[in-house]
Amino acid sequence: MNEKTKTERLRELIADDCVAMPGVPNASMARQVEQTGFDAVYISGAGLANATAGVPDIGLLSLTEVARLAGYIADAVAIPAIVDADTGFGGAENVARTIHELERAGLAGCHIEDQEFPKRCGHLAGKSVVDLEEMIGKIEAAVAARRDPDFLLIARTDARAIEGFEEAVKRASRYVEAGADAIFPEALQSQQEFKDFAAAVQVPLLANMTEFGRGPLLSMKELREFGYRMVIFPMSAFRVVMKASEEFLRNLKARGSQAEWIDQMQTRQELYKLLDYDPNAEEWLGYHRE
Repeated sequence: MNEKTKTERLRELIADDCVAMPGVPNASMARQVEQTGFDAVYISGAGLANATAGVPDIGLLSLTEVARLAGYIADAVAIPAIVDADTGFGGAENVARTIHELERAGLAGCHIEDQEFPKRCGHLAGKSVVDLEEMIGKIEAAVAARRDPDFLLIARTDARAIEGFEEAVKRASRYVEAGADAIFPEALQSQQEFKDFAAAVQVPLLANMTEFGRGPLLSMKELREFGYRMVIFPMSAFRVVMKASEEFLRNLKARGSQAEWIDQMQTRQELYKLLDYDPNAEEWLGYHRE
């Protein structure tokens, strides 16, 4: 019997339950997500931009960069990974190529948003959305370009903050008609809105539990009860790491030694275990397939 593909596994997961997807900006952190028992991982566009290039989340990374970086992450873990594909990196034809490249890189799915380019973080002011028909054209192009029928196409709408809740629901319904497998309603502003959106849009939904944003931080239990099938925590681990590293660097600058931080560090042995690396072995078998 053939082993399930990552795309098949993701479809199975969201059919059975609500899936928590911690966000990561790199492959080592994705390995930690897998090692701690999560069933899927999310690749944050903001995380890639902030951590890799040191730039804000305003669409500065190219498709080539995102596909390469996301591919490293997807290849490092056995669990399925979905990636933030921003606005699809252009018009309908660009979106078609985006799907082709992300499938080839080993992703199990992606989301494409209806913001105008240059995009902004979904929880900031100053966003604008494209014409409805333009976004529908992008979704239709994505569906037509998909080679793996299980690759999950998620349409994100940022319309709530611009056109209001009802318009966001209307857009989502049209995106489903155009072929989107799932919907990501960005920046819903209350628990009731999350509940009402789930009641109105009857396809798998993705909830974004980002900190310091417009919406409430709801629990997996609450979102599961509302009917959501995916919950992302896009920048949570990255924010914890950045806060800790800032505190460490300030202490190092002041004291000139890292000695008092040793107990808070990942050990060499813990890193090797994470990477499936035995320094005493003749070769690293990480790329070998059983």
